[in-house]
Amino acid sequence: MQQKVEIHQDFPQSVSHVFADLSDHEKLGRILGAPMTRLVDGTGPGGKNGVGSVRRVGPAGVGFEETIVSCETDRLIEYRVTKGGPIKNHLGRMVFSETPSGSHLHYVITFDSKIPFAGPLLRKILGDAASKALQKYARR
Repeated sequence: MQQKVEIHQDFPQSVSHVFADLSDHEKLGRILGAPMTRLVDGTGPGGKNGVGSVRRVGPAGVGFEETIVSCETDRLIEYRVTKGGPIKNHLGRMVFSETPSGSHLHYVITFDSKIPFAGPLLRKILGDAASKALQKYARR
């Protein structure tokens, strides 16, 4: 059964500022509190962190890999888990928009669990962790 995490987060910073931080793999890792390393530079839109770039999330040998599949500067980032981890059929989608006081992020993650019946627990853990990290980032 497909799981869905949906986060709406406002930021006092501009879209360009938030996009720059969340599109940079190492900065995103620090924001989310997870080791994140770019393994392959992107060759498409978005530069080295854009389309085609691959990042490892988690410690070497234990984490999983995500590949950026779509990137529109200051508007959209989409990525898929392409290797490892307890999930499959994954899509992460970050949509950025301007607000009168800064910017807004609509972040949706969909996935299926590779482990029977673990989907709802993985959804809760992932959703709670990402939401708290983004709230903390917005307050800084």
